[in-house]
Formats: sequence, C-alpha cells, structure tokens
Amino acid sequence: MNSLRAICLSLLGMVSSTVNAAEIATFAGGCFWCMEEAFDAVPGVIATTSGFANGHTPNPSYEQVSSGGTGYTEAVQVEFEPTRVSYTQLLQTFWRNHDPLDGGGQFCDRGDSYRPAIIYHTETQRQEAEASLAALREAQPFTGSIITPIEPLRNFYPAEESHQNYHQKNPLRYKFYKYNCGRPGRLEKLWGEAG
Repeated sequence: MNSLRAICLSLLGMVSSTVNAAEIATFAGGCFWCMEEAFDAVPGVIATTSGFANGHTPNPSYEQVSSGGTGYTEAVQVEFEPTRVSYTQLLQTFWRNHDPLDGGGQFCDRGDSYRPAIIYHTETQRQEAEASLAALREAQPFTGSIITPIEPLRNFYPAEESHQNYHQKNPLRYKFYKYNCGRPGRLEKLWGEAG
C-alpha cells in the first residue's frame, strides 16, 4: 500500500512540475488574430490569448483600443512549455510573422494600436530578445532599419471572446482579411517563403 501511495505522490509531483513549468511570452505584431495563428502552429505552445498590452485604460474593449487614445497595442500572450520550445524559438516565430521595419502599424492595419513590440516578462526574456534583435541587425536580411521595440510588460487584458481563436472559428473570413490586408505577400517579400 505504501508503494502505491509513493507512486501516486510521484505522479502528482510530475504533473505539478509540468504545470508549473509553463511560461508566458507576449508579442505585438499587428492583428492579434494573425499572431495567434502563427504561434498556435508552434509545437510546445500550450495556448494563445489575444488581447491588449501596455496601455493606460483599465479593462479596455476592442472598440476603445482600435479608436485610439488608450495606449494599448494588440498583442498575443503565448503560454508555452520551455522543455519543448524555447523563448528564442518563439522570438524567431515572432520576427518572421511581422514587419520589423514598420512602426506605424502592420500591413493594412495602421495606427498605434497595431504597433509591433517584444514585450518581456523577465530579465532573461529581455536579454534573449535583445540578443535576437542584435543578431537580426547583424545579419541584415533586408534593407531598412529595424524599429521593433523591446519593452517590459506593464499590463495585459484579454480581448473579448469573439476575438479568441478567430482563425479557427471563422476561417473563411479570417483568410479573406489576412490576404486582403497584404500580410502574406509582405512577409514573403521580407523573409522569403515560409519553410
């Protein structure tokens, strides 16, 4: 009986350590629907949440953020298992899914609420983000200055439920928006064909 209890406690410990091992990363790359789709495809990502980061209005609505003046940018929070995917790998996904040369919005979505940013949660994330930015600047894969900022997370509010997993719940509308916005064409011009 004692050995069964020990096995159960051991299993509970393994489950607990797996749950506790999850980490959170936050990225702003224009439309949060598109960023959510990109990160949902990464093995090791547990969940994504579309929302608004680093503004000054408590619990903002989509309408408030998109009309301007709240200081928020559309962002996606990524819950991930660091034993399966590293923060550095998430940074690579982020870079390849936004236009780091455009600080006035992203693709057809213009304005401050669509500005890009790497939004770090920890000092380690800040250091890894700065290293990835430095490596990209050194590689110079395209002409132009990289303007994507690296900033600390001040706050994050999830968007309304209708915005969560939009690419899965409304696939035809989502694809129509994404292609008409020019996102795939611009990303291919910047980064080449997705591998």
